This record gives sequence, structure tokens and C-alpha cells, in this order.
Amino acid sequence: MLRRCTLVTIVVALLLLISMSDRPVQAQEKPQAKKAATKLPPEPYSPHPDSKPRDGVPKGQLTKQPEWKSTIFANTIRDWWIYVPSQYKADGPPACVMVFQDGSGYINPPCNVPVVFDNLIHAGEMPVTVGVFVNPGNDPSRPRRGNTASNRSFEYDTLSDQYARFLLEEILPAVENQGIKLRKDPASRAIGGRSSGGICAWTVAWEKPDQFGKVWSAIGSFTNIRGGDRYPGVIRKAEKKDIRICFQDGENDLDNQAGNWWLSNLQMEKALAFKGYDYKFIPGVGRHSSAQEAAVLPDALRWLWRDHKPTAEK
Repeated sequence: MLRRCTLVTIVVALLLLISMSDRPVQAQEKPQAKKAATKLPPEPYSPHPDSKPRDGVPKGQLTKQPEWKSTIFANTIRDWWIYVPSQYKADGPPACVMVFQDGSGYINPPCNVPVVFDNLIHAGEMPVTVGVFVNPGNDPSRPRRGNTASNRSFEYDTLSDQYARFLLEEILPAVENQGIKLRKDPASRAIGGRSSGGICAWTVAWEKPDQFGKVWSAIGSFTNIRGGDRYPGVIRKAEKKDIRICFQDGENDLDNQAGNWWLSNLQMEKALAFKGYDYKFIPGVGRHSSAQEAAVLPDALRWLWRDHKPTAEK
């Protein structure tokens, strides 16, 4: 009897050991499958027809300026361009002005802003407007991130008046020093940009609403890169400012550690609506690219300048 009990005990122990040793082997044989990355369809957007030259439309002059060395952003250099429409006359009235961040990305396709200005000004759908296209600063002592200027995020994503002062104290006076007369009232001054350049455009108008009254933002980075996610709450609590904004984003925009771009733009829309701002939000399905912007920018400019009397400019 004792021998039989001992044998049974040994058999049971061996079976337990075998079953326990099998568990990690089974776990290794069946690792948890990783979630496959979502493949997004191509963006359903094409550049607006007004971004293409038209026969019979006078062409403005786009001129690259000497490399700019800033004092407000010390140790930085940058490229920049000035567009002057053919309808501007040196002995005529001052022109409106619109500034674009990441300027080199706007003077060429797909947005092709100088051509858009040519077409809309000729059609009388926006006033005679000088375009100023400014690249972010690069500090030669600091390495670029790929093709991105080393000072871009600091200049564009920081919530302060520094970039506004850079434009008002350095760039716009440099334009006027060339004999180009610019209007001073905020309704005649607009600013626009994409991604971090978009939130920068809003920050300039927010800090200096007496100088810039119109804003264009595409896929704006109202996220926590440098605290930009605070804007919806700030807008809700602050006194309403005299700013008109048109902005765009797509539901497939970025989602990362800084935040969700689509949700942050929706929060901006809700805050602007709550305070009764003059705004237009253009939702879409695009990603973090210029595709949807290129499709809607001419109509966005029409909306921003809709107070302009629609008479064709010769």
C-alpha cells in the first residue's frame, strides 16, 4: 500500500512539473500580435484653380530679399521675399499687407500664393495687397533638424509677443524702406501660416490685435509643443479681441505626445464660437500636409477680405 501511494505521488509530481514547464513555452510560441498601422487613403484634394496663372491677368513681382539678420531673434539668419501686385502704384494709396510664415513653402505650388493674389486682386475679390513671405530663423551655430531651421519652433510655437515685434520692428519697416507704402489699420493687415506657422499667426494677432486683424491658419499646432493647447481656455476667459480668423484642419491630422491636432482645432472652434468671434472653420479629412490648404486657400482669402468692395482692379 505504501509503495502504491509513493508511486502515485511521484507520478502526480511529475505531471505538475511537466504542466508548469509547458506554460512559458506556450507563451513564447504565441506572442501577442502587434496592432497593424492604419493605412490612410490618398487625400482627396487638388490645388484650387485660382492657384494657376490665367491669361490676361497682370502678374505681380516677387523679389527675394537679402538674407535677414535679426536682432530680436539674436544670431539668426533667414530668407524672405516681397510680392508687389501690378496694381500697386508708388504714387497711389498705401497697400494692404499679408505676412506668411514658412514663406518659401507659400511662394511655390501647391499653394502658389503670389499667383492666387494675382487672380483675386485682378477680379476685385481682395484689395491691392503686398505679400511678405518670411522663413523661420536659423542659428548657424546650432544644427538644423533635417531641413527645418533650428529656431523655427521657438519663434512659432512660443506664446509671446516676440515674433510680432520681429515683424513690426524689423520686417515691415524693411519693406517700407523700399518705398512700398503699407496701411497701418489692423483690418488691412493679415497673417497666415501652416502647422506651427498657423498657431504663430494667431499668436501675432492675439498679442497685437491693434496691428493685425486677420488670420489664416492651416493644420494649426494648437497643441502642447510649447503650451499652445492653453489657447481655447485662454480665449474663453479673456476679453474678446477684434480678430477675424479662418482656419482649416483634417480629421487625419497628427496624434502624438504633444496632442491631437484635429481635437485641438475643434477646441479652438468651440472657444471662438463661445466668445462670438468672426471665424470660419473648414473641416476636412486631410493629414498634416498642405493638400487641403491648397484646395481651399483662395476661398479662405475671399472670406477674410470679404469687406473689400468687389470691383475689378486694373
